[in-house]
Amino acid sequence: MVACVNTVAFQGIEVKSVDVQVHLSNGLPAFNIVGLPDKAVAESKERVRSALHSLGLSLPPKRLTVNMAPADLSKEGSHFDLPIALGVLGAMGVIPKEELEEYVVLGELSLDAGIRAVSGVLPAAIYAGEVDRNLICPKDCGGEAAWAGDIDILAPSDLLQLINHIKGTQVLSRPEAIIANDNVFNIPDLSHVKGQESAKRALEIAAAGSHNMLMIGSPGSGKSMLASCLPAILPELSPKEALEISMVHSLAGILPEGGLVRHRPFRSPHHSASQPALIGGGQRVRPGEISLAHNGVLFLDELPEFARGTLESLRQPLETGDALVARANAHIHYPARFQLIAAMNPCRCGYLGDADMECTKAPRCGSDYQAKISGPLMDRIDIHVDVPPVQISDLQAMRTGDSSKIVAARVQAARNIQKQRAQRLGLSDATNATLSGELLDEITKMDEETRGILTRSVERAKLSARGYYRILRVARTIADLGGGADMLNKSDIAEALSYRRMNLNG
Repeated sequence: MVACVNTVAFQGIEVKSVDVQVHLSNGLPAFNIVGLPDKAVAESKERVRSALHSLGLSLPPKRLTVNMAPADLSKEGSHFDLPIALGVLGAMGVIPKEELEEYVVLGELSLDAGIRAVSGVLPAAIYAGEVDRNLICPKDCGGEAAWAGDIDILAPSDLLQLINHIKGTQVLSRPEAIIANDNVFNIPDLSHVKGQESAKRALEIAAAGSHNMLMIGSPGSGKSMLASCLPAILPELSPKEALEISMVHSLAGILPEGGLVRHRPFRSPHHSASQPALIGGGQRVRPGEISLAHNGVLFLDELPEFARGTLESLRQPLETGDALVARANAHIHYPARFQLIAAMNPCRCGYLGDADMECTKAPRCGSDYQAKISGPLMDRIDIHVDVPPVQISDLQAMRTGDSSKIVAARVQAARNIQKQRAQRLGLSDATNATLSGELLDEITKMDEETRGILTRSVERAKLSARGYYRILRVARTIADLGGGADMLNKSDIAEALSYRRMNLNG
């Protein structure tokens, strides 16, 4: 007798259909799993055997073969436990195997027949809706799966509940969609940052246009605090963005409380992070920090302390918004449309340019330290801003500036202008930082004097074509913050040029 249960495997964000075929036949007693299972899948037979024993069921003294088709697709993860168990029960005649054909099933089994939470339930539920099937998942993942739409979802806490529901002796209610309480960090208010007016202005521009930004300043000047203020002034997530983030976090197994993410992620990996940790990969490929920061912020503090190869691997994702992990048997994609905010000291000792604590090895100390960041990577950062130290006497005398709420309103107004412009251009949604050069040329208007200032500055600094268009993007955002005038003026271009470190990019 053969029973078939549908489940899924994951290749990056892509969901692949897997049929778990269970065959029970005469022969020497055996329990074999075939179809490229990894170690966790191969061990499923022991968890299934113990779970059934906990329910008072024993495997028959026959040959039990589990085939996971397609056989050439690698199967990884513990979420295959439940479909294997249901397939075994169907082959044994404990439950009607026809009842299983309309479901996509995933879940990990405990030895006492409990069903434990697994990663990837949200993308699996969305896939189930696309193929017109329903879903069986662990109870702890039910609130996550409920966001997938109008599909029937069974979320039992143990195998016995599921068997009783299938047999009609118990009814499992559909889980309710929940929103994750994922605001696990306290976001400081921008008004708490005293001084640093130019840096706060640059941060507002970066938020309004989703621009990458680099802050350079001595230790304790407020770079990390400024970066931590950014999430509070960014626009709220749209439903589509929230779903995209939640799918990535679900695959990574870090979706908080099993619900939909409601805040833009803010990821701040340590400078010792490896390339697979940042980009994605590993023995079992998992999304990296840039994908976990999708539609949010990736903050890299102490930028030159990251390994050179790790930083260089950011170059392609910054351009494409996509993380590609290449393997011999597959290329795995994760979304990675993140906003890079980086911070660094001006030199190794940190005090280059500080009048009170002057660097004793200047200028070699600064040039060697800054040379750790390659020109092509610097060229991909739109805004470069100096963050000088603030004197203690000035701190005590300074008044607080605009609150995050006030700045966020200005940022939202600028984003609304960009959204309306994108719709006129036939785009679904686009910020200034993502506009192509062709579209920038189409929407950017300048008088001859303003264009001459821009051209002479670019030629004198020997900027690349990429650098030229990044200046235009920043200038467009500055104009949008000022009301969205179609014509860029000299002050817009001049301010955009001031956020470019010409000596590093020339």
